[in-house]
Order: sequence, then C-alpha cells, then structure tokens
Amino acid sequence: MKKKILITTGGSGGHVLPALTIYDHLKTEFDMLISSDQRGLKYFETEEYKPIIVDTPKLKISIFFPFVIFKVLVLIIKSLSILKKKKISILISTGGYMSLPLCFAAKILGVKIYLIEPNMVMGRANKFFLKFSKIIICYSKNIIDFPKKFEKKLRILKPLVRKKYYEESTNIEEKRLFTVTIIGGSQGAKIFDNLLHQTLAKISKSIKLKIIHQTRDSNQNFLINFYKENKIEHQVFVFEKDLNKLLIKTDLCITRGGASSLAELSLLKVPFISIPLPSSMDNHQYENAKFYEDQNSCWILNEKNFDRQNLEDLLLKIIKNKEEYLLKKKEFRKFKLSKYMD
Repeated sequence: MKKKILITTGGSGGHVLPALTIYDHLKTEFDMLISSDQRGLKYFETEEYKPIIVDTPKLKISIFFPFVIFKVLVLIIKSLSILKKKKISILISTGGYMSLPLCFAAKILGVKIYLIEPNMVMGRANKFFLKFSKIIICYSKNIIDFPKKFEKKLRILKPLVRKKYYEESTNIEEKRLFTVTIIGGSQGAKIFDNLLHQTLAKISKSIKLKIIHQTRDSNQNFLINFYKENKIEHQVFVFEKDLNKLLIKTDLCITRGGASSLAELSLLKVPFISIPLPSSMDNHQYENAKFYEDQNSCWILNEKNFDRQNLEDLLLKIIKNKEEYLLKKKEFRKFKLSKYMD
C-alpha cells in the first residue's frame, strides 16, 4: 500500500506553486492529497488536485483577534479529523500561516512533518515548526534566519520546477523580434502596469520589440490600445495557465522575486530583471533574486528608488551588449534544478 502524504499550502503563488510541483512529482509513487485556503485555489489550474479546504484566517492583531484564535482552534480540530480519516503518514508544509492548523494537528498525532522553504529567508511559520519537523528542505544552506541548532534537519535540494517547464525547456524556439515578458506576480505590481510600458515604447522607436505583458483585469484594454498605438507587437493577458509556452518565446523577463518564478526562468535560460516586492515578508523576494545575482545570472532593480531613465539605460545595455546578456544565459547552464524530491 502506498504511503499517504498530505501537502498543506495556500495564500500566494509563492506557497502554492511549490506545493503543486511536489504533488505532481510524487503522485506516481505515493497516495497524494493537498489542502489549501480559499485564496490559494486560483492557482489550481485543473480539477485533478481536488484540494481539501482549510481556510485559516490571517493572524493579525486587532479587536477580532480572539475570534481568529477561536477559528484556528476549530480548524485544528478539523485537521485532526482529516489526518485520522485519511490515514496520513507524512505532512508536507510549504510554510505560511495557512499551514498552522494541520501542522499543529500533525504534531499532536505524531505524523511526520516535512517543511519546504523555497525562499532565501526563513519563513516564520516554518521557523516555529522547525523543532517539531523531521526535516526541512531548502534550496541553499545559507538561508537567512535559519537557527543553527537545527542544521542536522537541513536538506539541500536544487529548486523544484513544474514538469511542464522541463518539457518546454527542450523545445526553445527561434524568435524574430527581441521579446520582453513582464510578469507582475500574485501580490500586485502597479509599477509593472503604470511605468514599464512607457519605457519599452521609447526603446521600441529604435529597436524592434515584442512585448508579452501580464496585467490586472482593469488595465488590460489600456495596455492593448497603448501597444497598438505605438505599433509594438504585443500579447497582453491577465492570467495564463500555460505561462511556460510564453516564456520559451522570451529573451528577457521583467518580474518580481518569487522563488518558483525565478527557478522556472533559470530552467528555461531566460535572463531576467527582478524588481522585488518591497513589502514581501522579511524582504524574501530580494534575497531570492540576490541568490541569482550572486551567480551572475540576473539584474536587480530597487522599486523604492525606481527611475525610468535607469531602466531605459539598463534595457538598452542588455539588448545592445549581447556579450553580457549571453553570459547570463550561459550561467543558467550551471544550474541543475530538481525534477524529483528524494
């Protein structure tokens, strides 16, 4: 009989995408289940996962905090029932407050807890449950805020990437125009919607570009009309489940600093400019991007000090100075990303 494994996730794409990656890689060898809160459901591209809903509220101090604690206690009881009824042997958590009820329940029942930390900064939920876990899987031994007393639990794995990206990585096609893809991420990116298109339009007057631009729903028509008026070949979208098919057409990506997104770009050998979300917890998006910058495979811009002229100068340098650009692509060949988890 196959072991039963439950992955607990939810919230942002930074938590959900690694969970879906692990699920897909392990489903042939184990009996896999996955849980999510309501926010995380939008990242489940198909119905095959059938997630169990454990809708943990945000643990914010307010006049409603006693009610929040009461709800978490109710969810712990629900989680105890889930783990018992499904006969779960291993609980895998990708971190975040949404994992708390199931992790507490697993501790009570003696279910093995495996933690996944895809970011370069130790998450608070993962840090809390570290002492109860069997192992924690990270992408580097130099995780910021990692307690040294738990080093024996640390397992280093190359960044996990969804299987469909491996399939596309062997099918990279030739492109006629230099293609820039803009991916704002799941936590909002007004700077991507309101500023980048103007700089790209200016550059397109001297260099032919194709723009693939992710935006929010309310901004889609504006960007489509803008690119049309400026005679720029474009594709504007709000959500694309097969983003990998767009990324293989990309020469340069402008993105945030989500761990999964950066790992996928590195697999496809797409150099990127990272503009990390300044408000990300413990500045983890910057640290994620810094990991790649230290490998000489990306550029980082600070949103707080963002300057259109600096962006224009950097883009012109990247497009015209092929030597530096090709060096960044070459560095990606040294990355060996994990297709399976041991």
